[in-house]
Amino acid sequence: SLAEMGIDLEAGGRVWSKPRVSKSENPYIRLLVKLYRFLARRTDSKFNKVILKRLNMTRKSKPPLSLSKLVKFMAKKKEGKIAVVVGTVTDDVRQYEVPKLTVCALRFTETARARITKAGGECLTFDKLALRSPLGKGTVLLRGPVKAREAERYFGRAPGVPGSHTKQRVRSKGRKFEKARGKRASRGYKA
Repeated sequence: SLAEMGIDLEAGGRVWSKPRVSKSENPYIRLLVKLYRFLARRTDSKFNKVILKRLNMTRKSKPPLSLSKLVKFMAKKKEGKIAVVVGTVTDDVRQYEVPKLTVCALRFTETARARITKAGGECLTFDKLALRSPLGKGTVLLRGPVKAREAERYFGRAPGVPGSHTKQRVRSKGRKFEKARGKRASRGYKA
């Protein structure tokens, strides 16, 4: 009878978690995903697998990286290597001098691109990187700060709990805002 029948699973069982696929409608990102899916499959390079994974990430997980952080991370022993960022490279006015850098990123802000090229550096796209370094040799893979979003400040233990650094959702931190004024003698007056 139907009640006694089980679920017809194909050999290999169920797949509980499938890799995330980009929902982006941007044709360039789609083509890059296609390219790096091929490279990840056909080469033994872990670099290509990581790039593919990051291309498929959400926008939240592809945070921008500022020029100052880029310069800091590429200092000392990293000269002559290609900095790779799966995200945007943004300008930073606090960075006075930009050294000669070769950077590959999904996009650059206009000022960041201008400053890198003015310093004698180079701004690459990922398809150019695949031609130049198909296995990721001579590259430094970088990421922007994922937890730097304003929204992240409100997550965590409840505000006011000991050891909590969570920002409370209050319009302002002044005397008039959520300070129990009128309800407690220590907060203005008690009615």
